[in-house]
Amino acid sequence: MGKLDNRTAIVSGSGRGIGREIALKLAAEGARVVVNDLDAGPAEDTAAAVRAIGGEAVTCVGSVTEDDFAQRFVDTALDAFGGLDIIVNNAGYYWNDLVEDMGDEQWDAILDVNLRAPFRILRAAQPVFRNNRVEHHRKVVTISSNAGLVGNERQVNYSSAKSGVVGLTKALAREWGRYRVNVNSVAFGWISTRLTEPAAVGSGSVIDVGGRTVSVGLRAGRADALLNTIPLGRAGTAEEAAGAVYLLCTPESDYISGQCLACDAGRN
Repeated sequence: MGKLDNRTAIVSGSGRGIGREIALKLAAEGARVVVNDLDAGPAEDTAAAVRAIGGEAVTCVGSVTEDDFAQRFVDTALDAFGGLDIIVNNAGYYWNDLVEDMGDEQWDAILDVNLRAPFRILRAAQPVFRNNRVEHHRKVVTISSNAGLVGNERQVNYSSAKSGVVGLTKALAREWGRYRVNVNSVAFGWISTRLTEPAAVGSGSVIDVGGRTVSVGLRAGRADALLNTIPLGRAGTAEEAAGAVYLLCTPESDYISGQCLACDAGRN
């Protein structure tokens, strides 16, 4: 018996990194999972990994920023598994620059994926929560960041979006308590993923997002400075990040709502 038996979860951005580990953690506790990624390959890889541990999974491929995505995501859960109990808004990325060098496109892109997309997914889910009452508590967890709590230089767009996630969380916790839905967020510190790997001097990683090439990874020298601010003295793992999300999906969190849990080893 798992703590999430007979629950259905949708996890955006779950083809890789933290999202993949969230999907696997929820599935290991009995949840049926709708896996999402920009690309079909990573999405199916995660779904296959879920099935390999005895879970159930289907995929919903595409960008969370697409106009029709939110409804398609919710409908995939309903069509495949007949319900929706857990929403994890995990998909996102950053595109950094100083404010004086940041154009409107750069600002809009980051607000779109990190704040507008979760809002749309939650809006699409509202009729399900309103009209299909269940005995257990349903759960929403949206990913914020230390950047949203205290700000980060070169991340005015990302910091604003992740701060907005906290506001979204607190507002919906008040609106959806009547439906027995707990709405919380998790603010990650430095979690080791492909987006946060330290870059050597003169090098760096890039990702492709919708045909746009975005530089990722910590700038040279930034990793050592960041480590000095973390009481545990190391970056977190994707599995540890998934554990923080999982805590807010369990029955033990039924009286916790409207909160932002910092998963950052005590940095802030």
